[in-house]
Amino acid sequence: MPVGLNLVARVLFEYPPPTIEPFFVTAHIFILVRRCYHEVCMNATNAIFYVAILIMSVVIHEISHGFMAEYFGDKTARHAGRLTLNPLKHLDLFGSIILPAFLILSKAGFLFGWAKPMPYNPNNLSNRKWGTICVAVAGVVANLSIAIIFGIIIRFSSSFQFPAALSSDFYFITSAIVIINLALAIFNLVPIPPLDGSKIFFSFLPSSFYRGIALFEQYSLILLVIFIVYFSRYLYPILAFLYNFITGLAI
Repeated sequence: MPVGLNLVARVLFEYPPPTIEPFFVTAHIFILVRRCYHEVCMNATNAIFYVAILIMSVVIHEISHGFMAEYFGDKTARHAGRLTLNPLKHLDLFGSIILPAFLILSKAGFLFGWAKPMPYNPNNLSNRKWGTICVAVAGVVANLSIAIIFGIIIRFSSSFQFPAALSSDFYFITSAIVIINLALAIFNLVPIPPLDGSKIFFSFLPSSFYRGIALFEQYSLILLVIFIVYFSRYLYPILAFLYNFITGLAI
């Protein structure tokens, strides 16, 4: 495929307009591995909190992409009305709410879903290579920042005087925030399209790899499903280590 056509194909695949049918658009996919909460008895109230935390974490992840793209000169996300904390602008009804809630209530042991991708055009970036890298990294950094902030709160919460019932709720909510945001950050760094890690990795490859990248992207969703089913559990040690390092507690 000629380089020009290949770049167009990559833009259409990686940064589709938000009007495309949500189930088929490139989406951010996230997972929490089984052991993150295998000892938690997940009831309806807990499920609501998990989904609410998950939704806002994904929203912050997405708008971080948009603001970083705008910093590098691309205003596609702003023109699309996506630079907002209003979750309704970012969510896919099935992928962001129904499917995660079903997996939690069914005690599947993991979360899987998607949000509408943040639209941006890499051709508008003032520096295409580093702009693409920074846009991809922005979402991961946002989730890590949230995890660190709430992890530090957990670490120093022993000095807080909470009633017993309130203490339990406090640790449940703050721990869920840390775990979910760490999981989003770690999983998005996997170098399989459409995850952020692939955009970072591909940006360092020379143009001679474009044809191979295009072929890789054609089968990316299949590869991603294979990774989730057979290899996602290997992310758990990283998640557990980071959780312990930040909070001082074990999952």
